[in-house]
Amino acid sequence: MTDNAPAQPRDTAEATSGLGFGLHHVQLSIPPNSEDDCRRFWVDVLGMIEVRKPPVLAARGGLWVRADDLEIHLGVEEDFRPAKKAHPGILVADLDGLAKRLESRGVEVTWDDSFPGYRRFYAADNLGNRLEFLSPDPDAR
Repeated sequence: MTDNAPAQPRDTAEATSGLGFGLHHVQLSIPPNSEDDCRRFWVDVLGMIEVRKPPVLAARGGLWVRADDLEIHLGVEEDFRPAKKAHPGILVADLDGLAKRLESRGVEVTWDDSFPGYRRFYAADNLGNRLEFLSPDPDAR
C-alpha cells in the first residue's frame, strides 16, 4: 500500500482513537411551533422524558428528550424538510416490543434484513424524519 492509497475500512470492534469519543445526543430538525406535536410522538408514543433546556437555548424553541442512554434534540429549522435518508441508528434492547408499540399507535414499521449481525426496522417520527431502530441479532454468527 502506498501513502496515497485510500484507507481501508476496518471491520473490527477495536476502533479506539485515544481521544475518548462518545455520543452525547443526536439532533433532528423540526418546523417552528411543532413542539407539542413532537411531544406526542417522542414522549407519548416512544415513552421518552422531556429534558429542560437551558434558558438561553429554550428561547430558540425545540424540544429535548431522553430515555436510558439516548438523548435526542429536536431543533427548530425555519426551512424544515424531514430527513428521508439521514437518520439516527437507535439501539433497542426489545426491538419486537418497540415495533409492536409503534404499530399499535399507527406508526408504520418497515423491517430490513440487509445489515448482517443486526435485526432492524425503519420508522418515521410524526414529521417524517427517518429513524432506524436496531438490535444485535443473537442468531448471527
